[in-house]
Amino acid sequence: MQEAVAEAQSCSFPSANLLFWYFVAECFQTDACDQPGHRVTQVSGWRPELGERRHSWKEPAEDSSMDGKAQDSSRSLPRRAVPPAVGLLLSMALMNALLYLCLDWFFIAPPHSTPGSTHCPHGHFRMGQMKNCSPWLSCEELRTEVRQLKRVGEGAVKRVFLSEWKERKVALSRLSQLEMKEDFLHGLEMLKGLQSKHVVTLLGFCEDDNTILTEYHPLGSLSNLEATLNLSKYQNVNTWQRRLQLAVDYVSIINYLHHSPLGTRVMCDSNDLPKTLSQYLLTSNFSLLVNDLDALPLVNHSSGMLVKCGHRELHGDFVAPEQLWPYGEDTPFDDDLMPSYDEKIDIWKIPDVSSFLLGHVEGSDMVRFHLFDIHKACKSQSPAERPTAQDILDTYKKVLNLLRDTMVSQMREML
Repeated sequence: MQEAVAEAQSCSFPSANLLFWYFVAECFQTDACDQPGHRVTQVSGWRPELGERRHSWKEPAEDSSMDGKAQDSSRSLPRRAVPPAVGLLLSMALMNALLYLCLDWFFIAPPHSTPGSTHCPHGHFRMGQMKNCSPWLSCEELRTEVRQLKRVGEGAVKRVFLSEWKERKVALSRLSQLEMKEDFLHGLEMLKGLQSKHVVTLLGFCEDDNTILTEYHPLGSLSNLEATLNLSKYQNVNTWQRRLQLAVDYVSIINYLHHSPLGTRVMCDSNDLPKTLSQYLLTSNFSLLVNDLDALPLVNHSSGMLVKCGHRELHGDFVAPEQLWPYGEDTPFDDDLMPSYDEKIDIWKIPDVSSFLLGHVEGSDMVRFHLFDIHKACKSQSPAERPTAQDILDTYKKVLNLLRDTMVSQMREML
């Protein structure tokens, strides 16, 4: 009961809080609450100047000296005792009212804060507690102001180092091998052109040194989600609501890439689930950002420009059917003969990524049930029959709101 009252008081309802504590104070100011073993008697007093009778309460007199005390008591302001049962009922009623009003706060995850960098003009950034936007750091600034600490990741294109800039933790990426420089520079151009709330914040770069500086997120890549949520301090966010919100973030990113300022972009570096998860970062407020944009080719339907993700044969159920070699095992793979495809390959993969994000917490199966139809459509063999990322995003948000409203309604009925 005390925990529920404390939770209710944390909501922004000052008037209700004041009423609650007023009744508690009234109860404890009376003998009826804090001295249950005492008897009380009523004495009457007459005030001719007011022409009315009033009442006060005192202990029964033990001797004649109490008459004087009764006389003094009769001059005090009137006080009415609140029976314990009435005080308890009032307290419970007020607590239920507070819980009723706070249900949205209890069961709906707070909205993600929008990164400050989205308010900066192109070529500038802001992160953390920075009040003003700063221009992207130059080669000279990267060389003299950034202190490299330790390596925290490595891929085919770059190595990532935890670093420090003006007492702030940042991520410094360095080209790992010269033959991958084209991919490295492509990723830099994507970072520069796609800065938004969906993309990790770019802080600076130096093409001469093959380095890129971005905001550091200590929770790391999305691959660490289960390990992170298993930590005791994050148990309170390991819910179907938060996990579904992560799925909404993921689809929002795909939708942004398909309608980006740089045209329709395809997330090509996603040929299996672990590789796909490594492209995204989990922020401290449990939202998602896309981080690795080294393989983001352009689709242009009007000009017939399609894509192929890499130059080797792909296998498995995770990739879309059109990404598989179509001419059978008897014909050796030939990249020149491999048909190209469009952004609908990203749609095929959404159900698998979302299933990982939902996990196996209480309520996740209920979410999967409501998403069954849209996920079935995502797995259509024909790319043209698959929904768009916007269609999926709309469905995800609809299901999230529906399930939240249902839970709130059920809790209110219980109260």
